[in-house]
Amino acid sequence: MPLEKYPQSLLISKYYLPLSPIRGVIDTWGTRVPYFIISFQRMIDKINIERLVEEFINGTDLFLVAVKISSSGKITVLADKKEGITIDECVALSRFIEKNLDRDEVDYELQVSSPGLDMPFLVKQQYYKNEGRSIEVVDSSGRKYSGLLKNVTDGGFELETEVKREKEDREKSAEIKEVSFNYDQVKSAREIVTFK
Repeated sequence: MPLEKYPQSLLISKYYLPLSPIRGVIDTWGTRVPYFIISFQRMIDKINIERLVEEFINGTDLFLVAVKISSSGKITVLADKKEGITIDECVALSRFIEKNLDRDEVDYELQVSSPGLDMPFLVKQQYYKNEGRSIEVVDSSGRKYSGLLKNVTDGGFELETEVKREKEDREKSAEIKEVSFNYDQVKSAREIVTFK
């Protein structure tokens, strides 16, 4: 049968199956044809969400950290700023995104927040935000460093860290040293949170 006879049809294998809200469709020969109701939900486009966030944060001191979209339609937007994003800013960003997405076309759950304290840095702005704070760095070879984040630039940063050295008399001593990193040398970096 040509597809034109069933404009609301779906080709499955060799058979055209009508998509209909009733319990069967009468074809041109008068016989009942089984059907399947298939829900066509448009997928959520990550690039579209990123574009919406960039549009909202343009001209503000907010920056986008990440957009994650699960297979179940949960959108997680992580944003921040140097002083830390406020709840009101998260709410405003969430409302802006919801206003620009059509719930009839896309079924989703939206969560807007700051990245967690234990989350590794994902963008350069997080290094700038944490300049002067203690961080832990794992380099591309797997070595761990911890120290004070200093001199952050677009190319990299320095870490003021304690380097343990063994003296000639087998005593161990610690020396403060600045270790330079390019971003491509860093496997992960995260803030060290201390409670006083």
